[in-house]
Amino acid sequence: MTEYKISYAPPTGKPLGVNPMFRIGATVVIPLLRAITKRTWIGAENLPKNGPTIVISNHLSYIDVLLLTFFLYKTGRAPRYLGKEGVFKVPVLGKILLAAGQIPVQRESSTASDALKHAIALINAGHLIGVYPEGTLTRDADHWPMVAKTGLARLAITTKAPVIPIVQWGTHVVMPTYGKKIKLFPRTKITLICGKPLDFSPWFGKENDPDALVEATAYAMRELTTTLEGIRGEKRPSIIFDPHTSNLPRTGNFKKEKKK
Repeated sequence: MTEYKISYAPPTGKPLGVNPMFRIGATVVIPLLRAITKRTWIGAENLPKNGPTIVISNHLSYIDVLLLTFFLYKTGRAPRYLGKEGVFKVPVLGKILLAAGQIPVQRESSTASDALKHAIALINAGHLIGVYPEGTLTRDADHWPMVAKTGLARLAITTKAPVIPIVQWGTHVVMPTYGKKIKLFPRTKITLICGKPLDFSPWFGKENDPDALVEATAYAMRELTTTLEGIRGEKRPSIIFDPHTSNLPRTGNFKKEKKK
């Protein structure tokens, strides 16, 4: 099992939390994102300028994290993310991500909780942590949010940090869900709405109560979905896709696996 060194030093710099590797990455990636997307950002004033913060978002495409980071970076925060360990094992890329302060997660393993401990320590140090509650790209055929994992709820209840919901739409056009080809031209319209902090206070003190975690998670996902309904101008299906009860694997590129 690979051991990763995670720094819990308080965030510094501008944007808050930036470090040299993060800044280099942003300098390279942001101009590329500007070239291939047209962005509408709403609600930047809802993002705390400093202090412990959790950002949650829906997950449509592998490029989501780049466009979300673009918004956060330009709004004044350099985020830390929980990301699947496989990405950190990619030569060069893995070292870059670690140097930029990102956190590897061994999904569906007995050590997955270690990442949560790292996230709690970083939040308590004053960082902004980005979380995709579903834990993987949506498997819903129409790109609606799925039933999510409870890690986000445990993180929110334990730290009592403000949880900011951010919804993106259009990223799946730039790079299709579970696809790897990027649409360059014409530029794709991306809509991002940053909402007001969610209220997890009804569940404070219940981080070890399974029912409370499920309820708090469902609340957060409803808020994300309601905002997405407004962007899309349509209602979500009455039945929410549940990866825990479907025949599809819970994580990984199931479309790629089907082709084997």
